[in-house]
Amino acid sequence: MAKKKELAPEIKELKAKVTEGNVTIGTERVMKGVKAGTLKTVYVATTCPVDVRNDLGHYAELAGATVIDLEMDNEELGVFCRKNFLISMIGA
Repeated sequence: MAKKKELAPEIKELKAKVTEGNVTIGTERVMKGVKAGTLKTVYVATTCPVDVRNDLGHYAELAGATVIDLEMDNEELGVFCRKNFLISMIGA
């Protein structure tokens, strides 16, 4: 029988927030939330475009938000959140 793979701590934290429903999904909405200072943590997929990631890093630094790079691509992140579309960024 296969052993169950242990989840990383940031994945466990993200799973709890998604289950609660306290997340913002989508690049534009997350960027607006970071600029407004309403989001404190942003989870980014590996396939997020470099220019978007750089902009996010800049705004997150100004707002004091934390950016966490996940080891999932946008397709896996969409499946993880039980959505039928690709997700590049999630804010909490």
